Amino acid sequence: MPEADPTPEKQNQPPTPPDAPDLRIGHGYDLHRLEHLAPDGPGKPLIVGGVPLEHDRGPLAHSDGDALYHAVTDALLGAIAHPDIGQLFPDSEAAEEGRDSSEYIARALELVTDSGYRPISLDATVVLERPRIGPHKDQIRANLARLLGMDVGRVNVKGKTHEAVDAVGQGLAIEVHCVVLLSR
Repeated sequence: MPEADPTPEKQNQPPTPPDAPDLRIGHGYDLHRLEHLAPDGPGKPLIVGGVPLEHDRGPLAHSDGDALYHAVTDALLGAIAHPDIGQLFPDSEAAEEGRDSSEYIARALELVTDSGYRPISLDATVVLERPRIGPHKDQIRANLARLLGMDVGRVNVKGKTHEAVDAVGQGLAIEVHCVVLLSR
């Protein structure tokens, strides 16, 4: 009698049907506290999806603090069951200080490609009381599509407020959720 496979990930899993599409989904999330910009505080300029936004506050971050790019990076890494952005690019490393977050996406995409996958759809929600991202959504979507090698029609970005509830709603933080779908 053959022994059972002891690896936990293979226990109690039904076999994948031979005609099942080889898809992966990843969820990314990021949150940054927003502080007054220098000289009044430690906040960095506010960048969302590679677009600098006019604001008197910006993220408290080790890198450039682009919360959308961070969430996208984590979604890509999560879809291939890879360690998250904090493990791949620790904020304790001096080399990460002020780093352009598009480089995080580039590295995550390289790992996705090396795993035999490619992104086919992305949906993100940016929760920010102000400034509104609506006037910048087309540029943000274009930036993401370019970075991911996708048609812009497969990239969606929504802007929401928190209706003055909690730190995000009081303008003290930015929060981002992202889901990405990969195909082999």
